[in-house]
Formats: sequence, structure tokens, C-alpha cells
Amino acid sequence: MANEHRNTLFEEQAEVLAHITHPGDQFVMRLMAPKTAARARPGQFVHMRVSDERDLRRPISIMLTDPERGTIDLLYKAIGEGTRLLSQRKTGDVIPMLGPIGEPFDLSDGSKRYVLIGGGVGIPPMIFAADTLQGKADCIVFAGSEVEFPFALKPSATLLPGIKGNTILAIRSLEERDIPSRLASNAGLYGCYEGHVPNLARDYLAALNEEERKRCVLLSCGPHPMLHAVARVGREFDLPTYLSLEEYMACALGGCAGCVVKTIENGEEKYRRVCVDGPVFAAELLPEFA
Repeated sequence: MANEHRNTLFEEQAEVLAHITHPGDQFVMRLMAPKTAARARPGQFVHMRVSDERDLRRPISIMLTDPERGTIDLLYKAIGEGTRLLSQRKTGDVIPMLGPIGEPFDLSDGSKRYVLIGGGVGIPPMIFAADTLQGKADCIVFAGSEVEFPFALKPSATLLPGIKGNTILAIRSLEERDIPSRLASNAGLYGCYEGHVPNLARDYLAALNEEERKRCVLLSCGPHPMLHAVARVGREFDLPTYLSLEEYMACALGGCAGCVVKTIENGEEKYRRVCVDGPVFAAELLPEFA
């Protein structure tokens, strides 16, 4: 175990292959980053230099990889100066990048059903997890957004327990691979559940029989209020729940300890670094989400 994570972090000069703008200041970027693409796992992220004029990097979750082509896809929202500078990058630009960073989700148990719950820019790790789980274990994706979704959508042909008839839209790339998904929004978006995405996931879980529900594991990434709600759903149904935390980071390599979070492990209080000890933690270890 001591050598498990050695030689797994790379510095790459990642070339921008595509950079697509979506409503709500959302952007999808495809980068040529073969070393990261070959190693990345769902829940990990990259640390990118957003501009030649700014040394401080930004952490961005990985949404998809194509190890054969050597590419990675990122989804981010331009909400601060750093990400707005990143949004100005053009095809052909080269971005210094560190990756893949962090502890990923554990997707190793093929007997489980993974319930993937993502909100906003927390959706990408759920897309990555679903892509990785295809053909290996059951999974379902629930995604929430208050702006238009930055994916091609289509009505689903799959009926899901507990999901009302007007909640019909699914993510096309998942639907075409027989991975079920449903969407939630408070913005009145057509075909979406009206409300918060943890409530949509709860409706689904509540409608399962006890045997099916016991198979479920909850994985989630998104803003903290959403993660609190997911943790409550996990406690309600007594299900293993794993949360990917979003925190401000400086070095993202564990050296500055600027992104620590308190955990309770075997009754002992500890402080773990979100960047390298996480970003994925079991909800039961995080007193904030207890």
C-alpha cells in the first residue's frame, strides 16, 4: 500500500482541442493530456494554470477520459476571475496542468447499484463514474441544475420506480448506452423534476423494495447544501454514502494544508486535506454532514 499512489501524478502541457460555450457561463473543454487520461479515475481532478499572467491554478473535476486518444473532458462554470480567464482559452492554446489528483470513488463492487447524484459543476464526476461502471455494475444518474444542462438531452424510454411521468428527460450520451438518468431543476426546465436533485433520488430509493434498496450506494458531488441533503437521504435509508467535496485550494498537492476538513475516525478527531486525502470521503466520517 505504501507505493500505491507513487508515480501517478503528472505535469502536462495540455493542448486545448475544443472549447464549447453553454448557457449559464458553462464551458466544456477537451484537452490533449495522455498521461492524465491514462490514469484518471472518477472523482479525481486536475489543477490548471488558467492564464499565462496568473500562476495560481484552479482545480477542475474530470468529466470523461479517452485513454486511447489521450484526451480528457472538463466541465466548469465561469464564476470568478480565474475561471473567467480560463474561459478565454482558445483551441490550440497550451495549458500547464497537474493531474490526476485525489482519492477517487471506489467502484469496485460489481454487486452494488451505484446511485450517482450530481449538482451543477458536481455533475462531471457522476458522468465519469457512469462511464466507468458501464458493463461492470448497475448505476443510475440523477443530475440537478438551475441553468440549462450543458448536454444533449432526450426523453427516456426507461421507466424508473418512483419517478413521476413528467420527469422524462435524460442525458442522451448515457441513454444511448442504456445507463438510466433523470434531471432535476428549480428553474422550470421542461421534462425535469421540479425541485432539488436529492429529493428526486429519494423518490427513486423510496420506491424500491428492501432487497433492491440494500444494494444501493450513494455517490455525490455538488455544492455543500446539496451534499447535506444527500447525506440525510443516506442516513434515512441506512445506505453507504460517499461525498466528493468542493473546496478552495492553493497548491492542491497537500503541502499548504489550506483545504483541510475535520473527520472523526475511530472516535478520534482528525484533519484531512481535501485535495489529496479526498476529495471523496465517506459521509459517516464527516461531522459536518452527520
